[in-house]
Amino acid sequence: MTEATITHQPQQQRFVMTLDGAEAVLDYQLTGSQINFHHTFVPPAFRGKGLAEKLVRHGLAWAKAQQYQLQASCSYVQKFIR
Repeated sequence: MTEATITHQPQQQRFVMTLDGAEAVLDYQLTGSQINFHHTFVPPAFRGKGLAEKLVRHGLAWAKAQQYQLQASCSYVQKFIR
């Protein structure tokens, strides 16, 4: 596995980590000053390697820097904002 890089795709409201041609994603929805992280996905072959955590921490850091009010309807992301 090559080093994964995270790209923000604001038009699609998501962060993407590309892994050997596959994509892990963190999807969000913006409503005014609120951001709701609602979905994470890591391809099965790459699970258990901490990639979802890296993706979520990156997205949350960006959202905090933008001063959005954080929400998470994704149960995985909820663990990070309690």
